[in-house]
Amino acid sequence: MNDLDVLVVGAGPAGLMLACELGLAGVRASVIEAHPRRLDFCRGFNLNARSLDLLALRGIAEEFLAEGPTVPATTFSGLGRPLDLSTMDTDHRYALGIAQTRVEELLEQRAGELGVPVRRGRRLTGLHQDAGGVTATVRSVGLDESDAAPRPRPAEGADDRLRAGYLVGCDGGRSTVRKLAGIAFPGTTATRYTLLGDVALADPAALPFGPTVTGSGAVFVIPRPGYVRILTAEPEPPADRDAPVTLPYLQETVDRALGRHVRLTEPRWLTRFGDAARQAQRYVEGRILLAGDAAHIHPPAGAVGVNVAIDDAMNLGWKLAATVRGWAPHTLLETYHSERHAAGELLLRNTRAQALLGGRDDGWEPVRELFADLAAQPAGTKYLAELVTGVGTRYPMPALDARPHPWLGRMAPNLRLTDGTATTGLAGMLAGGRAVLLDLADRPELRAAAAPWQPRLAVHTARCAEHPELSAMLVRPDGHVAWIDTAHVPAHGTGASATGGTADPGRALRHALGVWLGEPAHAPDPAV
Repeated sequence: MNDLDVLVVGAGPAGLMLACELGLAGVRASVIEAHPRRLDFCRGFNLNARSLDLLALRGIAEEFLAEGPTVPATTFSGLGRPLDLSTMDTDHRYALGIAQTRVEELLEQRAGELGVPVRRGRRLTGLHQDAGGVTATVRSVGLDESDAAPRPRPAEGADDRLRAGYLVGCDGGRSTVRKLAGIAFPGTTATRYTLLGDVALADPAALPFGPTVTGSGAVFVIPRPGYVRILTAEPEPPADRDAPVTLPYLQETVDRALGRHVRLTEPRWLTRFGDAARQAQRYVEGRILLAGDAAHIHPPAGAVGVNVAIDDAMNLGWKLAATVRGWAPHTLLETYHSERHAAGELLLRNTRAQALLGGRDDGWEPVRELFADLAAQPAGTKYLAELVTGVGTRYPMPALDARPHPWLGRMAPNLRLTDGTATTGLAGMLAGGRAVLLDLADRPELRAAAAPWQPRLAVHTARCAEHPELSAMLVRPDGHVAWIDTAHVPAHGTGASATGGTADPGRALRHALGVWLGEPAHAPDPAV
């Protein structure tokens, strides 16, 4: 018998969000992390609209929003001005300022509440998968003294073996899981590097916040509580990318870019990062899966790494839980690969384009000007904003509808729904992690068609005054619209069907339920 249903390797945003999703579904899961305690420094300092929308589906967005300021704009390299987020179709038309370390702390707390432990000081050193699961060899390194795991605490340096039904690598860009599983990681190597320093300015007035551009280079300064974050291009690729960045080297590089001396002191964290863009060939390899940076690395444009990690985990969590619990269709885990691999390809294209536009090559100036002109148009602003935040993410949905609705495959809007005298939002109906069927036109035949899939499915009958044209909608646990119908709602009082209708909505609904929720839990009523 397996020790666990799922072993998650890596306690970053992807691993911890996945732990929350698995815990919500009642899956026996555990997270192991090589570092004995949470790191004090991080690269990411924001959650974007897509992440906040996803967290809102589980009823926890407000906990994160209480942590920092919101800004109704984001950056798009090369535009020369902030990108307005107010045009997006979302409840969260802003970015939240919050450190990745705090995001991880909040997610770890929730994972613990849901019964998923995080065991630090455990490094994966080997794995082997077979038809029944994965055997992981785990070495204890620098164990966290606060570890109170129910299993016997291994001695430091000792090897332990864990048996899990599935193993998910959420262990970063240099993923041990990916390497041990032999999953290829094609892409482009880094050609440019950026130095990052969390430091203090000896004279806080010597350098303004934001970009300072000179004829010799550029320095970007981000205010942080008690210090500043300095970003500047490294003049030449390092001979050894792992060589430590020292304060004198950062000081020299900053002075050269500014053309003057601005004294840096009190270094907290000094590092470098490159513009490599790579993507795992497979996100699913038998019983081994990848998420977050283990599945893709990209230029840091837009600071989207934490956000894409959360997105991967939300897509994977309910599908993996359904597979563990035995009711998932055999193709369900494969849709994690197909949906998120395609999203990863778009991410790499987007961030590589921004890296080029934000570079110092004058040959790209006409393209920068063209992008700036496009971004000045409302439709262009909306497209770019939804692209960089992921709000525009649309997954292909196998549907029988001849004329698919514009919402199909996108995250459902947080509709305001009325049931009698009570009004609630659609997002709140997804907090339990189950799919939701909305009956918005009192359609007993659709409720009867869906009955065999309960209790995997929550069915709600309500009214939506904002969209009287809607008849019914099926929403996946991750918030994406899997089926929608307007066939029985008169359009402009004529009795005509609106876009998205089907001749046989019950058949189309049963098809969608089978695709995403597997075989019915019990035989359908033959009269339906």
